[in-house]
Amino acid sequence: MLYMHDLWVNWFEGEENGYNVCRFHEWRKEDGIELIDQIPLLYVSNALFRLIENDLQDLPLSMLQDIHRKTYMKKNQERHTIEYAAVATDGTDVVVFDTLGYTSPVKKSRLIPRQERLALEMVQGKKAEFYIIEGSAPKEHHILSLDPEKMAGLTRRERQLKQLLMMALDQLKHSDHPEEIRYWLTEWDPVQYPSIKSLSTDEAWSRLYEETCHGWSKLHEELCGKMVKGQPFFETIWQGENEKVSQHMKSQN
Repeated sequence: MLYMHDLWVNWFEGEENGYNVCRFHEWRKEDGIELIDQIPLLYVSNALFRLIENDLQDLPLSMLQDIHRKTYMKKNQERHTIEYAAVATDGTDVVVFDTLGYTSPVKKSRLIPRQERLALEMVQGKKAEFYIIEGSAPKEHHILSLDPEKMAGLTRRERQLKQLLMMALDQLKHSDHPEEIRYWLTEWDPVQYPSIKSLSTDEAWSRLYEETCHGWSKLHEELCGKMVKGQPFFETIWQGENEKVSQHMKSQN
């Protein structure tokens, strides 16, 4: 078995989509970066790599047995054993996972570029390990778990705010005030107000979703800010992302 040493990781917990496991250039000062002393490196099929990167389903039992208690982390100069963790690569991309003792990849991280290149170099010329993927259901994307295409090209902040907007839209769809849907669609596209008046509630919501689920713009941001106003949970996320941007800009000056 191949092993890597002294890896810096930035864990993202409970993320089923790889686009939310941020690349090194999007790591932030406030992220909890940790050091892994030793960890197995697995060369796996593309199908298994995508399952690890983009899902939270059960991993092959034989793979978990292969990596059982072979990862060590250093904390306060002490070495701690991790039940099930590994670096996985399909020869093209790399992700690190830790199951927290369960059977699915609960925590995930990317590597810093130098260590990512090393992982790819280490499996060059080797054959991928064959692990049987049992009973995995096809990945389904929805409003709270958008298709990667709808997140392509966005920054970490934009992805966070877009997810917040989708949460607000989902809440709007199931609210006790369906008349609000036409109001927010008009806020999004005032020019269409004459035709919006004749739309049913479902038609208005579908149009609002279809028009906002692609890309990210100043209009998206303005709509998101207005929709979350007065909702403490959503406002906390909104303010948190904007404070992080302010702090980042201050540190750049």
